[in-house]
Amino acid sequence: MSVLKKIFFLLFLFLNVTNSFAQKAELPKGFVYINEVVPGVEYEIRYAGSNNFLGRPVSGYKSEQAILSKPAAEALAKVQEELLEEGYCLKIFDAYRPQTAVNDFVKWARIKEDTLTKSQFYPEIDKKDLFSLGYIASRSGHSRGSTVDLTIVHEESGKALDMGGTYDFFGPVSHHGAEGISEKQAENRLFLKKIMRKHGFRHYPKEWWHYTLNWEPYPESYFDFPVK
Repeated sequence: MSVLKKIFFLLFLFLNVTNSFAQKAELPKGFVYINEVVPGVEYEIRYAGSNNFLGRPVSGYKSEQAILSKPAAEALAKVQEELLEEGYCLKIFDAYRPQTAVNDFVKWARIKEDTLTKSQFYPEIDKKDLFSLGYIASRSGHSRGSTVDLTIVHEESGKALDMGGTYDFFGPVSHHGAEGISEKQAENRLFLKKIMRKHGFRHYPKEWWHYTLNWEPYPESYFDFPVK
């Protein structure tokens, strides 16, 4: 990272502490907006729109924001700082997820005739099997506030690294160690995995994009305040 970028990074953190109190005050104690703590992070909050496996905005998502527990966001800032030194940047798909949204997933999964997004997100899986295969659950680690779905993009172009599979695709190609992806795609997944693990996150074996802070502050709590 250049000296100028380091100065910008430190200035960003200082200004957030002094100037963003009003927005942070709207969140429960211990939670922060990711873009207030992680400079330069990009968002593609799928559940606030229609480009997701429900094919519509998900209940509980009022805006395209991303929220995490403060410790998780601070750890993510260290990931971002290291990536920026190499010309890369984080892109966030989802972070804290209200229990209301999880309930919406469960309700959708039980409507057998609703297969609008099957060809895009689960072409080889019967919808009724999404629970047993571990892709949908009645409770999500995201609701504890320290889990994040993300990828790596080039800082200048915004182009994502090729991970050999798309976000929220339900199938073996999304698993860590998946067969059928190229050597470069596997390297990109390992790059993400290594840098996340280095800064205190563990991976979920079935989703290359899914990481949880090892020492999450609310391991037994499932929150339900909206994302707004």
